[in-house]
Amino acid sequence: MDLSVDEAEHSMEMHLPYLSKVFQGHNVKVVPILVGALNSQNEAMYGQLLSKYLDDPKNFFSISSDFCHWGTRFSYTYYDKSHGAIHKSIEALDRMGMEIIETGNPDAFKQYLQEYENTICGRHPISVFLSMLKHCSTKIKIGFVRYEQSSQCKSMRDSSVSYASAAAKVDTPAEEEKD
Repeated sequence: MDLSVDEAEHSMEMHLPYLSKVFQGHNVKVVPILVGALNSQNEAMYGQLLSKYLDDPKNFFSISSDFCHWGTRFSYTYYDKSHGAIHKSIEALDRMGMEIIETGNPDAFKQYLQEYENTICGRHPISVFLSMLKHCSTKIKIGFVRYEQSSQCKSMRDSSVSYASAAAKVDTPAEEEKD
């Protein structure tokens, strides 16, 4: 990667304070994996390679991404007027992607991105993680817990970035009731 790309990358700076707080008092090793702009085949390949680490309960993965970057300054102004105000259209678009991510299906996520061209900057790390889920033996469930927008766009001159938080955990079946 070019030095300028490396210097502009900020995901680790976003993650380290969070990880430091969460794991305070615990001896942990951090292995940063920077996922660039990969094609679908490489996303699947890296997902398969990393899936064995997802099966190890000692490992923790933190994947970072903003969601929709909306506005002319981002060259993205998708607007479905059936949802009402622009910010509602953005939320519907993001929630559609979030629901697909929750299914764990990397192919459905790729199709969503191709159809709507949503400007999810971490689409490649998300796709690698979804491929990891596809290839690991542990059943993992993803659930989104929060969604926000930097501003509520009401006109085509406005701009906004969306943020969504999710957690992935081992999906344990409920114990069967005893007779």
